[in-house]
Amino acid sequence: MSDITLDVPESRAGQPQPFRIGLLGRGTVGGAFAELLGERADTVAALTGMRPEISGVLTREGGDFDEVIEKADLVVELMGGINPAREYVLKSMRAGKHVVSANKQLLSQHGEELWAQARESGVQLRFEGAVAGVVPVVRVLQETLAAAYIERIHGIVNGTTNFILTEMRKSGASYAEALKQAQQLGFAEADPTDDVTGKDAAAKMAILARLAFSSPVNLDQVRYEGIEDITADDMAYAEELGLGLKLIGTAERVDGGLSVRVHPAFLYGGHPLASVDGPFNAVTIESPAITEITLSGPGAGGPQTASAVLGDVISAMIPPASTPETIETLPIVADVVSAFYLHLEVEDRPGVLAQIADVLGQHGASVRSVVQHGLGENARLIMVLHPIGERSFYAGLERIAQLPFMRSRPRAIRVIDEEFM
Repeated sequence: MSDITLDVPESRAGQPQPFRIGLLGRGTVGGAFAELLGERADTVAALTGMRPEISGVLTREGGDFDEVIEKADLVVELMGGINPAREYVLKSMRAGKHVVSANKQLLSQHGEELWAQARESGVQLRFEGAVAGVVPVVRVLQETLAAAYIERIHGIVNGTTNFILTEMRKSGASYAEALKQAQQLGFAEADPTDDVTGKDAAAKMAILARLAFSSPVNLDQVRYEGIEDITADDMAYAEELGLGLKLIGTAERVDGGLSVRVHPAFLYGGHPLASVDGPFNAVTIESPAITEITLSGPGAGGPQTASAVLGDVISAMIPPASTPETIETLPIVADVVSAFYLHLEVEDRPGVLAQIADVLGQHGASVRSVVQHGLGENARLIMVLHPIGERSFYAGLERIAQLPFMRSRPRAIRVIDEEFM
């Protein structure tokens, strides 16, 4: 038998060579990443033949950016915000450094510029940690389903709001009480504005839409609503109607264009997102080739995001991967079809329900179910409507708001009127 000689890289034959990482930002996620890197360095070295180590750190309190990138093979950007993060990421790539970022606001507002620079510089820009925590939806869209024709992505992409809504449903807590609990457990920031208004989820959906449809999508093209006005009554009535409430992000093809949006929505029990509770995220991808797949996992917290960031670092150590150029620019569609939950406080007298139904009918809306509760001289009507174009529905809602027997402005929440069995 002849001898076989294996060509083993020098780094694997002896001591692993160092792979130097410049860390920009050492807050909650940055600190968790540094700790995780130290714990898993031996494992990464065994996989790649290179031992990752932090060669420099830049924070608001200290450090020199030029020194950090000069020493680094790869830069991890965990500063957040747009400036100076955008400048630092661009400079790093121009210097020939791979970049890993979890900055969804930066990518959703300046992604095309950053991806173009990565292609020009021949480096990788990876960002799994920017969307859905440890749920590998970016990798699946970029690699596993790269050649698939995606029709729709929708999901729960903000763990903070999902935790709040879960607590409101399970315990009957108010929004304020559930938010305070989320902050105490570390699932919500001291300033939770981006999370609870839907802006955080909107940024993530802009990124996912760009990957899924190969069309440029900017954060300012995403319509979003938050959960600040959701009440314990909404949760109670939803349960009575067999519905669960989630903050849902959707990106889908509509009439030759794209609709990308974030809003609270009620789901029926058979929907794959209905059972996703607490700080978990889940994303459903629909395509003729695969029907639908749902990916789920923890979405809120420093350790979870740090794990996704480390996964990106390992991928960058074993190239190649890149974000291709967009292939077309699809128009953004604003008017889409949805079912609705409608909450009405009215004067309790004959003919009220008939007048409301008449206005809805004039705008093409039909009622699927109604719950009525007396409130002394007033009454509360809870309706679920069949799917209708949003523009027509809101025009009808504005007319209902002007009716003389209304005791407060009507409130509407979308319902995802479908189930996957």
